[in-house]
Amino acid sequence: MNILETIEDILCEILDIEKKDIKAETYLIRDLGAESIDLLEISVYLNQHFAIEVNEDDLFLRKLRIFLDEAEENNTEKNIYLKKKYSFLDDARISEILSDIDNGPVLKVKDLTHYVTCQQ
Repeated sequence: MNILETIEDILCEILDIEKKDIKAETYLIRDLGAESIDLLEISVYLNQHFAIEVNEDDLFLRKLRIFLDEAEENNTEKNIYLKKKYSFLDDARISEILSDIDNGPVLKVKDLTHYVTCQQ
């Protein structure tokens, strides 16, 4: 079983949803309705299952808006600044986040997958 499939199984169990409702492009909060307690459970499951250290602020992009403000204050390009803060996200994903930020929480299932991959 690959990382994405394992994460899908974890999300099914925690969020009580069917696997068919979860894809790499699915938003955790916008589409699946994940709440803060769910995110906590997800981080615990990822820690236990993959034996990785989980930084919840990084994993769940909690400081994203703070980092965007810092980039602006420092006259730094936002995509470059975010790449330094979230090294597990590639340039394309960071660009996608920046274009989507006004639509609500941007965390996707694939972000969890990338995080786990980079931590292993």
